[in-house]
Amino acid sequence: MPKIIHRIGGFVAPLCIVLFWTSTALTELFGSHAAVAQLKSLIVTPGLWILVPAIAMAGGSGMFMGKSRRGGLVDAKKKRMPFIAANGLLVLVPCAVMLDRWAAAGSFDSTFYLVQAIELIAGPINLALMGLNVRDGLRMAGRLRPSPARA
Repeated sequence: MPKIIHRIGGFVAPLCIVLFWTSTALTELFGSHAAVAQLKSLIVTPGLWILVPAIAMAGGSGMFMGKSRRGGLVDAKKKRMPFIAANGLLVLVPCAVMLDRWAAAGSFDSTFYLVQAIELIAGPINLALMGLNVRDGLRMAGRLRPSPARA
């Protein structure tokens, strides 16, 4: 059961971040302020209600499955997980909530765009860290060969 939970969380969390990032970029470039406000609202509800549990599912099940394992790949995944969680909970979630509030109020000022830029940078950072964890997980499961540098 933990493997299934881990796979679901590990698939849904990055998918949410890609969807949020892409839709934000496209809406900011080509949409109206009303479209941006609607998108920000959707990212908060239901978006964060999907993303946060997915990150928790992936992280929690990964910790559970890896508690008895040792090695470089497991240790690397365990070291990345607090950064993924912190970036998600301390940067991405507050940015999303504040951007939603400001967009709903029609406050598209320099502060809005500064926070938007922070969010657009933090998202790919989490994606990269999650991608490294997926890669290492696939290597641990024998589904991906080690790179020549590691062999």
